[in-house]
Amino acid sequence: MPASTPPRILLIDDHALLRAGLRMMLASALPGAAIREADSMDQAMGMADEHPDLVLLDIQMPGLSGIEGLTVLKRQWPQTPVVMLTSHREVELHHMAIAHGAVAFLPKSESPEKMLRVIHAVLYGEATAGTRSRNPAVESTPHLTARQCEVLDQLCRGFPNKVIGRHLNLSENTVRGHVQALLAALGASSRSEAVFAARARGLVH
Repeated sequence: MPASTPPRILLIDDHALLRAGLRMMLASALPGAAIREADSMDQAMGMADEHPDLVLLDIQMPGLSGIEGLTVLKRQWPQTPVVMLTSHREVELHHMAIAHGAVAFLPKSESPEKMLRVIHAVLYGEATAGTRSRNPAVESTPHLTARQCEVLDQLCRGFPNKVIGRHLNLSENTVRGHVQALLAALGASSRSEAVFAARARGLVH
């Protein structure tokens, strides 16, 4: 979306204090942003007539879970990116969320600066001030080896290095080297940023 257009953001989380904190952070960093809140998927679907530019979704909620909710959201707004909010590190949850269409993860313990950098990148396809400006959707496609493409595919499926190594018959150290090379090639500082950049450039589906 154009950087000059105030974004419409839907925040779905059952923790009122977290929602309030995120809302304040977003309102301060994104002047004019229309930020709506929902404490459940049912409440969020009651806002179906308001097409958001970004959804921030808690990965674990009572009732309809974040993973199940992700499927509902992608059906309702197929072009809207969904960033998962998580306080958990379970690889399986991350794997499932990516498989269901999440573009990135934000640990709830992450610094506000890092949260805003990821949110800004998802909204506008570029880094915020203080980092190298880039548009992963239009930037030249990096040259990747066949093996790096295989590792990237596994990375985008949410697998950790040990599992990637098992799937590709590589040592964990070798996989780690490929992952670092992929991060550098994609201009990413984390695995989730690499997944987002790879999806934005059409390197994976």
